[in-house]
Amino acid sequence: MYKLIAIDIDGTLMNDRKEITKEVNDAIQAAKAKGVKVVICTGRPIVGVQSIIEELKLNDEDEYVITFNGALVQNTHTQDVESQITLTYENLKEIYELGQKLNSPLHYFDTENLYTPNRRISKYTIHEAHINQIDLHYRPIDEVPEDMLIPKVMFIDEPERLDTIIAKIPESFWEKYTFVKSTPFFLEILDPSVSKGNAVKLLAEKLGIKQEEVICIGDGENDLSMIEYAGCGVAMANAVSVVKEVAQFHTLSNNEHGVAYAIEKLVLEPDGR
Repeated sequence: MYKLIAIDIDGTLMNDRKEITKEVNDAIQAAKAKGVKVVICTGRPIVGVQSIIEELKLNDEDEYVITFNGALVQNTHTQDVESQITLTYENLKEIYELGQKLNSPLHYFDTENLYTPNRRISKYTIHEAHINQIDLHYRPIDEVPEDMLIPKVMFIDEPERLDTIIAKIPESFWEKYTFVKSTPFFLEILDPSVSKGNAVKLLAEKLGIKQEEVICIGDGENDLSMIEYAGCGVAMANAVSVVKEVAQFHTLSNNEHGVAYAIEKLVLEPDGR
């Protein structure tokens, strides 16, 4: 029997109108009623998921959320931090200097705010602030406090330009950081030990849940690590091809209540494991 379901948000939990449908919510509540842990696992910052946690009633005692693509694992009831892995000020400077060489705009986070060092603010930074309802600040790199905790930095640009930028990133950076392309216009840069898969593994072990008892549902490249870790990796119909290739189960799209379909087939039906 499956005991933990980790679910991505954008392109997975939510439809293209950024809604959680009644069908999806009902399936999650039914899984919870069977004693299954349901955990949001997202690239979004913690402030960008609070309303979702409340909507899905995922803030009971001993419930958790994974944010920043695995950089932060937090108890949603007590707000206690189970794991936090951040970049340093020196990392930020190094990544910013690379962005300058590659002519790529970027933005970066602390746990509660979004920052841009660019006076001409990218429309993708504004988009990021809007979807997460997070405060946006202009802050040049030389004004960043050296003790600031930085969960992630993001290169942001038009999809075609971003692909060109990615191709020019030196090999030494690929060895030093985790890079995940969460959307066609976002390249996320994190500590090398950070991934959704590592965070789900950490949480499952804390809860005494075996790997084969874990379901992970996602659609994007940043979901790949948790899809690979899961006892049953689930790819949305709208998932990128690399996720579909490694998933054990293919569900419907995010516009067709795909999360609900997966939960019904894998958890709720009598023959579900």
